[in-house]
Amino acid sequence: MSDEQILKGITRILVDEFEIEEDIINPEATLYDELELDSLDGVDLIVMLENEFNFKVDRKQDEGTIRQMRTIQHIIEFIKQKIA
Repeated sequence: MSDEQILKGITRILVDEFEIEEDIINPEATLYDELELDSLDGVDLIVMLENEFNFKVDRKQDEGTIRQMRTIQHIIEFIKQKIA
């Protein structure tokens, strides 16, 4: 799956579920500053990404990585790793 395909899936979730304007969603966009997500939104986003891209988060293994994600590009890289 390409970065572009993953970005489209992430964008759909952010627009449909979090009511974020599509024009501000790009790989460099920061989750908490630019997109104004909070920590609870982050948890919801991870669950939605699991469903969208058909992977499971291993809480012990992935927790540190998830906590360090700050941009859409970080999410893209995480998804690529999980579905590889």
